[in-house]
Amino acid sequence: MHVRPTGPILPPSNIQGNALMVVIAIMAFLACLTLGAVSMVRATATGWQSQISREITIQIKPSDDLDMEESLLRAKNLALSFVGTKEGMILDDSATARLLEPWLGRGLDLDELPVPRLVVVTIDEQNPPDFEAMRDLLSKEIPQALLDDHRTWVDRLVSMASTTVWIGGGVLVLVFTAMVLTVIFATRGVISGNRHIVEVLHFVGAEGGFVAKEFQKHFLKISLKGSAAGGTIAAVLFLILGAWQANARATPESDQATALFGTFSLGVAGYLGILATMVVIALLTTLTARLTVMRTIDEIDLIRSDPGRSDGLPAS
Repeated sequence: MHVRPTGPILPPSNIQGNALMVVIAIMAFLACLTLGAVSMVRATATGWQSQISREITIQIKPSDDLDMEESLLRAKNLALSFVGTKEGMILDDSATARLLEPWLGRGLDLDELPVPRLVVVTIDEQNPPDFEAMRDLLSKEIPQALLDDHRTWVDRLVSMASTTVWIGGGVLVLVFTAMVLTVIFATRGVISGNRHIVEVLHFVGAEGGFVAKEFQKHFLKISLKGSAAGGTIAAVLFLILGAWQANARATPESDQATALFGTFSLGVAGYLGILATMVVIALLTTLTARLTVMRTIDEIDLIRSDPGRSDGLPAS
């Protein structure tokens, strides 16, 4: 005997389902965008921190009785005498002028300006030198010398990265909370529209788990479509921004964007994070729908078990 397969309890497509799919897509897009931005800023801050931690700077202020070239060479040799230093480089006039170019423009004559000269010393990050001892020795041998180990900038970068992560985490929590509340209201709306079906199925012996499973499958399909759409749009946006940045190098817009946000390339880990966010959103939506249905069925059982209530109205 041929058994005709049963149709789904809920219609595969309706206005409520499509609206919920759009909302989930928007939430997924915002969540993936936030995750990508946080990953990008963290990677940029980590790169800056690593670059700064690898170098220290000796600044020598000019004075009338100072032989600048001799003092630069002496400061370099003093720094390299400490364990934990690798190599030193004296920035010449052209390199110093390039550093000042964004603020003072081109064509600078450093002989007419009291511009400090710099010695850049590369250090061993795993075994850094004694900065206090180096600072004291330089101040004794060359009073015009000032050692900058960039610890202040490193601390600020670490603080900025931590703050960005906390803000991004807060935004993700808000997005997920809004999505859960949206799914709860949407599920209750669907149940209200199909309450008679749920009550009949439950009355003829269908367990709450069976009914919840049908709703769960329905919302799983919606959430997968919505989260896939939102996550894909976010990933494509990062790909487009990365391509634009790669093709617009050495332009003011690209340089400013790179300085503020770093590269728009998320890498494999970033795109895996977007994929994980999409999966989490789909699972969270499905779990929320199941719990909401089970709670609604419990309410129906409570109403049916109370002989003084009929159709959910309090007894007179």
